[in-house]
Amino acid sequence: MATRADTDATHILAADHRKVEDLFSKYEGASGVKAKAEIANQICNELKIHTVIEEEIFYPALEGKIDDDLLKEAYVEHDGAKMLVNEIAAGSPDEEFYDAKVTVLKEQIEHHVKEEEKQHENMFQQARAANVDLDALGQQMLARKEDLMVLAEGDGLPPAEMRTT
Repeated sequence: MATRADTDATHILAADHRKVEDLFSKYEGASGVKAKAEIANQICNELKIHTVIEEEIFYPALEGKIDDDLLKEAYVEHDGAKMLVNEIAAGSPDEEFYDAKVTVLKEQIEHHVKEEEKQHENMFQQARAANVDLDALGQQMLARKEDLMVLAEGDGLPPAEMRTT
């Protein structure tokens, strides 16, 4: 789990992955519109913040250093998830397809996480092999993440923006 002292970018991203996985588990066990809405909102905010720090800081630092197809797929996977995040954030658990959208989002995130950190020759391994300065990236990511969390707690985050359209 990433701590304030842990500035390795891959550790920060992996900690985000575990947090969202935990939130999806909580959502599956939740009952009632209010509880589901609160957890779904947390999922959406976490994923919005996570995709911003990856797309603004982590992915650009990997361009030309890791498998280009893997990086392009990551951006497209983000956009697929962002579409659902925006629909979930704008919806309500009492809507007909709401739970299905959360389930499909969970499945998309599981696939994305596998490609970033679990499968052979994953993105994190390739970043290490390319000698990317993961601590410098992590420091930038933590600073940006802190700004986004303040925004989320204040005025709220805007809808997630697509990158590949």
